[in-house]
Amino acid sequence: MISKQFSGSEEHMNQSIMGIHDVQKKISEGRSLLLAGEEAIIQQLPKGNWVGGTIPYFITKEHGGLASRELIFVTDITDIAQSVSIAQYNKDTLANVYVEGPKQGFSFILIPAASETHLSFAVNAPNYKSFGMSPLIGWIAGVHLDDLGKKTPKVFNGSTGSMIEDGAIVLQAELKPGKLAEIGIINLFEQGDGDTLTFSADGFSAKDVMVNGAPQNFAAYLKEHNLDTRLPIVADYYGALVNISFQCINEAENMVHFYAPVFSGIRYKHAKPIADYVAAFDAHVSKVMGSDTDKVVFSCNCILNYLFSNLENKKTGAFVGPVTFGEIAYQLLNQTLVYLEIKDY
Repeated sequence: MISKQFSGSEEHMNQSIMGIHDVQKKISEGRSLLLAGEEAIIQQLPKGNWVGGTIPYFITKEHGGLASRELIFVTDITDIAQSVSIAQYNKDTLANVYVEGPKQGFSFILIPAASETHLSFAVNAPNYKSFGMSPLIGWIAGVHLDDLGKKTPKVFNGSTGSMIEDGAIVLQAELKPGKLAEIGIINLFEQGDGDTLTFSADGFSAKDVMVNGAPQNFAAYLKEHNLDTRLPIVADYYGALVNISFQCINEAENMVHFYAPVFSGIRYKHAKPIADYVAAFDAHVSKVMGSDTDKVVFSCNCILNYLFSNLENKKTGAFVGPVTFGEIAYQLLNQTLVYLEIKDY
């Protein structure tokens, strides 16, 4: 359902961390904004051309990795958008997200972590009609890690002022003539040389696994081999590597839980360790993109990379933005960085 439509202005686009008064000023100027911050701060914002999700962790240009309950990360897309619409979906209607995407632009999606919509999107998105036919990027909203189990993640529709904890908010941006949206993924993890793992069913948890074709309890397998669950298992989709991150091992039930679903018939391997995330990140960007990063207008990185690679106070070049409970580049991803480039043609 499209709730509102409006046109962009000609001011410059930027990404920055701001206090609430500066964000309120931007909203009052009618700018089109992608926001990330604590629930209590975002709730104080007036209606306007914005969408937002809850998270208190960010990568900033000024400070690198940063945790703040007072500041808001702002991505201003006014300069590139011809027009912007905001749509709200539930787990049943979200299957239309690609069909209803802009003809010449991109869709930006926000979903609360652990909601039914999050789980449904994770499992079903690749089967949605017209999957991948139009650029879809976004992230999974979260909470401060001290608030796990106490608060629920939320997403916001700034045009209506509504806040939801189950569903998806999608900003659909039609780009100005001559501009093209491209989505990129930076995944530093590679498959290791260990066993091949397969699962008999799709889902966010698994009790059993096939190890090189032999059935075994997965929790027992992880313990027996003392595998580092800070590293994901990695699938190779014809050269595209997709991570599945470990959430926890339920020892009482001998069950392993993940942050993204595993799929039956897919071959996974435990990832190779990364000694220095920032050094590996810089080397990857230099190799793949060189110095051509000025077209990056939005990016988000995974909370697991933030934690396990100690990214607080560390910088990742042009790749700034919220630190998330999941990344979306057409489908749900984990332990990756996803980014949006706007190029001229």
